[in-house]
Amino acid sequence: MTALHSINQDDLRNHNLSVIIDTILRSPTALSRADLAKATGLTKATMSLLAGLLIRNRVVREEEPETSQSSHGRPSTPLSIAYGRWAGLGLQINTDGYGCLAMDLDGTLIDSAWVKDDMHEAEPDLVFAELEKLAKPIERKLSRRHYRTVGSGLALPGLVGGDTTLLMARNLGWERLDLQEFPLVRRLAPRVGNEARLAALAQIPGYAAQRPAGGHEGPLSPTDSFIYISTDIGIGGAVVRRGAVETGDHGFAGELGHASVDLNGPTCRCGRRGCLETYAGRRALVEAADIATGAEAVTPQAMEELYQRWQQGDAKAVDAIDRGLDAMISVIASAINIVDVDTVILGGFWSHFGGNLAQRLQDRLNQLTLGRDAVDIRVLIPSQADYPALKGAALVGLRRFIDDPLDFFED
Repeated sequence: MTALHSINQDDLRNHNLSVIIDTILRSPTALSRADLAKATGLTKATMSLLAGLLIRNRVVREEEPETSQSSHGRPSTPLSIAYGRWAGLGLQINTDGYGCLAMDLDGTLIDSAWVKDDMHEAEPDLVFAELEKLAKPIERKLSRRHYRTVGSGLALPGLVGGDTTLLMARNLGWERLDLQEFPLVRRLAPRVGNEARLAALAQIPGYAAQRPAGGHEGPLSPTDSFIYISTDIGIGGAVVRRGAVETGDHGFAGELGHASVDLNGPTCRCGRRGCLETYAGRRALVEAADIATGAEAVTPQAMEELYQRWQQGDAKAVDAIDRGLDAMISVIASAINIVDVDTVILGGFWSHFGGNLAQRLQDRLNQLTLGRDAVDIRVLIPSQADYPALKGAALVGLRRFIDDPLDFFED
């Protein structure tokens, strides 16, 4: 007979603290103890005790009492996330460089650094060693400011098996890497994830850092569903359902870049033919526009040249973009029909082509999806498009604290 799992008081308290922190992070306005009790279902007495614990450990702070709402009784005291105590560390290795970012629980960017470089066929040992050199000064800065680094994340452009193995990152030329071989990974024990999925997390308001307040609501709520498309040399994707990334049984869900548009099309680096990446990836677009080939096709200069020629109406550049757009429309429309969401976020390289191209994509999708008579598809470009996976990696680090706050408390 299977033994019943008992929940002790610390388990329950840890859960309740996590729920309270989550509720504060996701709210666009500061909440009082009474507001939090109502939102979480906890009693006012329990809320008072747990709020005191959060204040003592500098997770939340008391703001000035609200005096404008009512002239009767004691004015409520709003609670908001405190600044300067809890930090998450984000790490990323991508096709165009590597970087590190530290983020406060209140959403403030503490520090960041990025090195632009062509990472194709770069030696993993050297890259991880350079990434550690980049991270160390940021870690020292956190220590000087008396931050507690509660966790870290690592974004990689490929398939990740668990937290320890990079199965493949074809655009880096890496396969079957045991990430525990690298001192940086052994020292920080980051949660490792595919860059597109971590970039998708960065789009969710209040996922692991304070949601922007007053007047900066943005187009998404914390519980929205959407498809995120990450576009660079390769193309990645993620499906977010009600504020949570759907990873699939093995962690590989959302790989839209390797959905085939044409089984007789160009050979992809994954070994299949006609993948979306071979039409809409950055290298494919530059080569199709006859700007550069090979290693030269993935340089920032080639990307800028493509963008300028497209703006000027160059026939080859316009045709390359149109073909890439058609391929994306085909794959995204199929994905929408399969997973049933109404929002697409276009991140990475393609986002730089602006709102007009996003509108074209939106218009076509609304003509082609099966639910077009009942559902309006919207295509959004992130307001903060730079390094979203790096931010998502830092949020993954912060999430460790939110899920198990008692592990980090001193009392």
